[in-house]
Amino acid sequence: MTEKTATQAAPVPSDHIMGVYNRTPLAFERGEGARLFTTDGDAYLDCMAGIAVNALGHANPRLVQAVKDQAEKLWHVSNIFTIPGQEKLAKVLTDATFADEVFFTNSGAEAIECAIKTARKYHWAKGHPERIDIIGFEGSFHGRTLAAVNASGNKSYLEGFGPPMPGFVHLPYGDHEALKAAIGPTTAAILIEPVQGEGGARALPDVCMRGLRQLCDEHGILLIYDEIQCGLGRTGKLFAHEWAGDAAPDIMAVAKALGGGFPVGACLATAEAGQGMTVGSHGSTYGGNPLAMAVGLAAMEELNSEALLAHVREVAGYFTQQLSGLQERFPDVVADIRGKGLLIGIKLKTPNREFMQHARDQHMLIAGGGDNCVRLLPPLNLTLEEAQEAMAKLEAACEAARTQAKAAA
Repeated sequence: MTEKTATQAAPVPSDHIMGVYNRTPLAFERGEGARLFTTDGDAYLDCMAGIAVNALGHANPRLVQAVKDQAEKLWHVSNIFTIPGQEKLAKVLTDATFADEVFFTNSGAEAIECAIKTARKYHWAKGHPERIDIIGFEGSFHGRTLAAVNASGNKSYLEGFGPPMPGFVHLPYGDHEALKAAIGPTTAAILIEPVQGEGGARALPDVCMRGLRQLCDEHGILLIYDEIQCGLGRTGKLFAHEWAGDAAPDIMAVAKALGGGFPVGACLATAEAGQGMTVGSHGSTYGGNPLAMAVGLAAMEELNSEALLAHVREVAGYFTQQLSGLQERFPDVVADIRGKGLLIGIKLKTPNREFMQHARDQHMLIAGGGDNCVRLLPPLNLTLEEAQEAMAKLEAACEAARTQAKAAA
């Protein structure tokens, strides 16, 4: 048999995999930093980083060593027992944030589930079991479990899975009057991404975030941030909400970059917000296992570094300047530049799926997004030289998109 190339079908037969993914026919065998290599040795500049997961690049030596060291000692014991790594990582997270306590999960969706349960149980513990409504927003994305898709503002994710669950309210993005009108005696919390990812890389203005905090305080409801994609350094601060100043949440879901590629998530909460989460309220078999905690600790030491955060701001500033110029040169292709830090959205006038293919033709990987956007989600330690290379490839992709559009006209 001959080795399969990147342009052929994926090596795993599709008839044995549940058909929920529309996969690109590219298969990679190894990665290094911001590069991915196919089985036949072709290199791709990775500016999607596993959808904001590989925040420290592929095969990061610090994370690789953490996995090796812990794998030789202990992988899993279950939460029946004390896990010292949980105590250590929880202290790192609470020392760096608004939070007093942490529940560890395996994914972002699980962190959202915990956040929703925490918010509802808070009101139950305070004697208000009727307060169950979670207010969310159109264009949001919080995961694929049933509660997470009900919380998300995308009706297509619910098709075929039964009627919408009670207790979830969706409002137009940015409609302050609708938000004020929606808060009532059954409202438990507001759930929002400080920077939307899947919804089109829309950054919530700082003044709106401060307004949300004030609104929640006025009505005695909880503020939940989903920083699964925009958190942990991606915007140039450890968490995106920090840019707004006095706008800290009561509960926050994180994941993706927390393990640098290893499945780790967490739900962070103040002691007040978490008061209802007593013994037996929640649990996880794998969440917070020793292997995950070892990787999470190593990742956090890198992510919570002022040197790395300053580097993110520098590279993000370069992209902002260069992408503005790209929009001026290709007004027929690029409609808008969005996002914050290294969560960058490019809203297109040509189909975004076609543009992603043009980028792949340049051996560059970018992510799709809602509102006909593509997203740049590179490793946070992407070098300026690699950023320059990315801009050259994006320009070539714009040229190809322009040529295709002219040919189709």
